[in-house]
Amino acid sequence: MELTDVKKVKNKLMESLGIEIVELDKNKVVMSMPVDERTHQPYGYLHGGASVLLAETVASIGATLHVDVNEKDVFGMEINANHIRSKRDGKVFAIGTPLHIGRTTQVWSIEIKDENDKLVCISRCTIGVVERKRR
Repeated sequence: MELTDVKKVKNKLMESLGIEIVELDKNKVVMSMPVDERTHQPYGYLHGGASVLLAETVASIGATLHVDVNEKDVFGMEINANHIRSKRDGKVFAIGTPLHIGRTTQVWSIEIKDENDKLVCISRCTIGVVERKRR
């Protein structure tokens, strides 16, 4: 998949949460997400699940840059996250870098930081790479 193709992909969940691609490279993917009513938990803080969704999105999009999407599909297999700091408003940025790019798996490290470069969440995501089923 070409970098320009990734930017054209429409994803309803990304759109609903206001997630945007900031930087796209095989070795570094950066995406932003607003911290507002769309991404809050009931008490007005950034929802941990929204952070995990952002992290897996970064890893999945990064993974597609390492495969021929006409031949392979990528899927999240495992993700973990440590929530370091709470946040009520503004924006967060997820920076993903590959730790391992293999034939059947990829492992990505994702740091989510705020506008002041303070760490909000750290995550690691394992991506499975499988043969694409013919449709």
